[in-house]
Amino acid sequence: MGNLLGVLGKEKSMQVDLFLDFENAKPSDGEQAVYSEVEPTLAKTTTILQELNAYTGAGDAIRQAISKPGKEAEEAAWTAVCPLVVQLKGFYEFSSELETVLPKLLTGLCTGNAQENLEHKQALAKQFADTLHFVLNFDDLKMTNPAIQNDFSYYRRTLNRMKMSANQSALDQVAVRDELANRMSLFYAFPTPMLKCLSDATTKFVAENKSIPIDNVTDCLATMAAVCQAMVENPEYSSRFQNQAETTLFCLRVMVGVIILYDHVHRDGAFAKKSRIDIRGAIGVLKSYNPQAQVDGLLNALRYTTKHLNDDDTPKATKALLSS
Repeated sequence: MGNLLGVLGKEKSMQVDLFLDFENAKPSDGEQAVYSEVEPTLAKTTTILQELNAYTGAGDAIRQAISKPGKEAEEAAWTAVCPLVVQLKGFYEFSSELETVLPKLLTGLCTGNAQENLEHKQALAKQFADTLHFVLNFDDLKMTNPAIQNDFSYYRRTLNRMKMSANQSALDQVAVRDELANRMSLFYAFPTPMLKCLSDATTKFVAENKSIPIDNVTDCLATMAAVCQAMVENPEYSSRFQNQAETTLFCLRVMVGVIILYDHVHRDGAFAKKSRIDIRGAIGVLKSYNPQAQVDGLLNALRYTTKHLNDDDTPKATKALLSS
């Protein structure tokens, strides 16, 4: 599996020799309890991504109801949009599940020496990586599908009309009531809702778990970023991938995910000169990936969902590299 040979000074980017076996990691006895708690949640991610990928929306019915308003067209649009809103509700509720399991993974990986934990708790590292991989995939699909926002906006407008007309019998049968609809609206209004959920949960974990030093958390995130970058760049590691293309892209997504979390948790962020994240190296790896279209969403995630990119002390060269 490889060994952790060395880490540079606390305030410098890291160099590691560690192979995380994302394809074959199995839980040890010490990991089994946490692994078993987290796995039922992660088992749902494949289905959720398939459903989101297949989401086509109720656009035709909605346009018909707007352009030619009338009872028949409006009922047809309502009938079309309601099952979709139930589906969106399921996605939203799953974000709460992620918020519940994330602290279990962070506790397992960040208690004690975070770097050694990554080496010896590879199944938990894999689950953390799977979480990030899902989150970035979900948000990428969501951002490229305007039907989600359009459907939910139409649902809320129709719901408000029902309230104004005092149509209580119809309101009693709605799948998503006002309070939940408001929370869902805030969730889907954000460009990357799952990533925001994960960033907020990580920040909350750091704030509430005083027994785990924040340095442990940032060490874990910085080490994972360095490992993922090295596994893609170093042929000695990448040659061990059983599925070269899929695992390479997986590593890149995880690398970007942990960089974003680091940027939200660390006081100075991932872009500062003394950051332990090799941000220019990470950007370079992404820009050298072919086909480039598969990582455009990851570059955009660094551009638009990080916290410190536009800070005054972010080097101009870094900003230029990411803006080009």
